[in-house]
Amino acid sequence: MRLAGWRSSWSLMARAPHLQISDIALTFGGDPVFEDLSLVVQPGDRVALVGRNGSGKSTLMKVMAGLIEPDQGAVVAAPGVSVGYMEQDPTMDGFMTLGEYAASGLEPGEEYKVAIVAEGLKFDPEGAVATASGGERRRAALAKLMAEAPELMLLDEPTNHLDIEAIAWLEAELAQTRAAFVLISHDRAFLRALTRATLWIDRGQVRRAEQGFDGFEDWRDKLWEEEDQQRHKLNRKIKAEARWAVEGISARRKRNQGRVRALQDLRAERAAQINRQGTAAMTFEGGQQSGRKVIEATGLTKTFDGKTIVKDFDLTVQRGDRIAFVGPNGVGKTTLIKMLLDQVHPDAGTVKHGTNLDIAVFDQARAQLDADMSLWENLASDPALGGSGKADQIMVRGQPKHVVGYLKEFLFDDAQARAPVRSLSGGEKARLLLARLMARESNLLVLDEPTNDLDIETLDLLQDILGEYDGTVLLVSHDRDFLDRVATTTIAMEGNGQAVTYAGGWTDYRNQRGGDFVEAREATKPLAKKVEKAAPAAPKQKLSFTEKHRLDELPGVIDKLTDEIGKLETLLADPDLFTANPVKFQKATDALVDRQAALAAAEDEWLTLEEKAG
Repeated sequence: MRLAGWRSSWSLMARAPHLQISDIALTFGGDPVFEDLSLVVQPGDRVALVGRNGSGKSTLMKVMAGLIEPDQGAVVAAPGVSVGYMEQDPTMDGFMTLGEYAASGLEPGEEYKVAIVAEGLKFDPEGAVATASGGERRRAALAKLMAEAPELMLLDEPTNHLDIEAIAWLEAELAQTRAAFVLISHDRAFLRALTRATLWIDRGQVRRAEQGFDGFEDWRDKLWEEEDQQRHKLNRKIKAEARWAVEGISARRKRNQGRVRALQDLRAERAAQINRQGTAAMTFEGGQQSGRKVIEATGLTKTFDGKTIVKDFDLTVQRGDRIAFVGPNGVGKTTLIKMLLDQVHPDAGTVKHGTNLDIAVFDQARAQLDADMSLWENLASDPALGGSGKADQIMVRGQPKHVVGYLKEFLFDDAQARAPVRSLSGGEKARLLLARLMARESNLLVLDEPTNDLDIETLDLLQDILGEYDGTVLLVSHDRDFLDRVATTTIAMEGNGQAVTYAGGWTDYRNQRGGDFVEAREATKPLAKKVEKAAPAAPKQKLSFTEKHRLDELPGVIDKLTDEIGKLETLLADPDLFTANPVKFQKATDALVDRQAALAAAEDEWLTLEEKAG
């Protein structure tokens, strides 16, 4: 009997939750972030914590970790259960190296665990804390958590600053762990692979679904549809009661004061409902059309600090291409893009740009934003937006717009407009930088890690507008799902100067490549080099006097044709032209077709002569 009782007690203890949050409230002195919030994390849970930027995901995780005390309610971890939290901005005071920090919670003799994790996450334990980048510090914080292996892991955006290989390593480690974990991430593929339950923060309320992230969007949309139906019924009821109040209350005033009060209660209920946050008013305007060939790179070779970035690399970028660059951190993706933009000169090879290029760059380091300036000042001081630093208005795609009004389109409120950029979350900084880029026209977008910290809804919107963008996109990202949704071509930078072109996105690249990187190189590059060696080099041709003169005048011809096409398109955009003046409409249509054909011919002629000029 005593043995059975012990087993029963042990069984109850085994099923006790790792963490229990009961009726907590948190305000930070303003509107409630959470109110009457309760949730439980069970042993073995693999939970996705999702919600819009600013909804309180990181705050709730810090409450779970015991780093933030709620105003009321209780947060209780089971006795003996270790809880580990990966900090986004870890404090490393007192540590000389990243490895010392990562090993600080281990028992003596267990430092080898950090070395194992460091290899998988690709960070140097000997790196100095004083000179470490934000990404290196976050990788060290993740390594610390993984090496300590607590029974409940709280992971806030662990894939940020990891390359795809390191993400795959982390995914495999978490897939086989027996620990429970709660995971915040924007990486759909990562969430789909790992989670079995979903916590969704929406307007201060936390809902739980016993299904992984793969089913989240259908579940969310169903709940929103039900909410919309309930709101519609409430509105209809208020409308009917209000009509009764106007038409019949005077005759029944004394008998029906209760019904009047009920109407007031219905209106109060509707007023208390919190509207869902909308989506940012994002759009990229293509501006003037670039030439058909945007960039032509031939034989690019570059060595940097003794490391070969690319060797004999050829690439032709056509108007409308969406080209993704993938590979390990440090392999040289950004350097290659800077060579294509003519910002870094190759050791060998040439880069030629097409006509009318208007380039906009999204920098993963957010260097274009001044952290000490307000959001208002960051936009108003941008010369590209016609700002003078203190103006109330900026030029948004050629039209004057009030700074605060424009910021509201990107979901920033009045108070945030005057706040310093450093007060923003990572996702809000990304959204501000997108607002800055989208205020101007462009026809070549360079996006270096644009998905970091963005919420799922904003990622969906960004994907859609890139699909509709008239220009060309060069993209660096470690988000496999985003690459699949956006990229039409993938450049895999595989180290040792190897950069191989594949059709499609990440999954297409993996399917085409097959095997490992070595097998891919054996199947492509050596064969190409044999062909190059077998083919005799074509003798260089020189331009005749007439050809040289024609090459000099073609850019002006192309500009003139482009201007004429723009004017004709503006004329034909008038919906009344065909009815009011059909002859003029037909002449304009014929002229537009002629000019477009002439432009294509002029661009081809210019490229042919440029190639011949060598």
